Amino acid sequence: MYARRKLPSLNALRAFETAGRKLNFRAAADELGVTQGAVAQQVRALEEHLGVTLFQRLPRGLVLTSQGAMYLADIGRAFDVMGEATEQLLASPEMVTISVPPSFATKLLIPRLAELNAAFPEVELRTVATEALADFDRDQVDIVVRLSKESFPENLQTVVLFKQELIAVASPYLVADQARPFTLEQLQGLPLLHDSHQQWPAFLGVRGKLPGAVFNQTTLALDAALAGQGVALACRAFVAADLSAGRLVQLTDTVLTIDPPYSLVRKRSSSYRKAVEDIWQWCTQRLSFE
Repeated sequence: MYARRKLPSLNALRAFETAGRKLNFRAAADELGVTQGAVAQQVRALEEHLGVTLFQRLPRGLVLTSQGAMYLADIGRAFDVMGEATEQLLASPEMVTISVPPSFATKLLIPRLAELNAAFPEVELRTVATEALADFDRDQVDIVVRLSKESFPENLQTVVLFKQELIAVASPYLVADQARPFTLEQLQGLPLLHDSHQQWPAFLGVRGKLPGAVFNQTTLALDAALAGQGVALACRAFVAADLSAGRLVQLTDTVLTIDPPYSLVRKRSSSYRKAVEDIWQWCTQRLSFE
């Protein structure tokens, strides 16, 4: 393979390719927006670099040598490839990467993706579902949603989306026509569904381990609740749509507000890409919850 550092200059190759198509230095100069002398000089430099005569100079124009004709065919294809690559790059949608916890992705972001895509069809949103703290540069993440008990560093911009207000929910089929709201004592008589956060003791004001199925993600506990398997504790924002549609019901008036809140986070910058700014503003408006 020819060493890249030994390749002729791009300007020289452009001058040769254009002159080869036009077979005239003046016509090539008009297309490139330079002087005829500049084109002739670039072609001469290319021939010296290669040690090959590419054109026969005639009084009324140019004629490609056999080597020049073969070289022109290859260089022309190379310019076509570069042109196609550039067109594809410019035509591809801008990508914005957002990292959110799995429950947030399932309950809030994914149901709104069609709305987001309609609002910003030129933006391709890449979603990473994880609770791990992101390194914006290493992970190539633009925006994250996170819970953090520690203050965010000053180099990050944050907006609080909503507090964690935990409520007890279940399928209406589980409680049938039993009167609501339930007392906390009555609630303990129902099958409890636990997630990895283990907030039932704090919610019920009791100590010790409570019986019931345990899931490693809140969304799994909520799926079990939707299936009528028991009562789940969930952030009110995550079940608002299910409550409104009647798929779930709130069993007690008790609300346990815990820290930290869900926050939208990005690196501070004096100028953001338009796509990032658009998604940031959309998230602050459509993913917040009062």
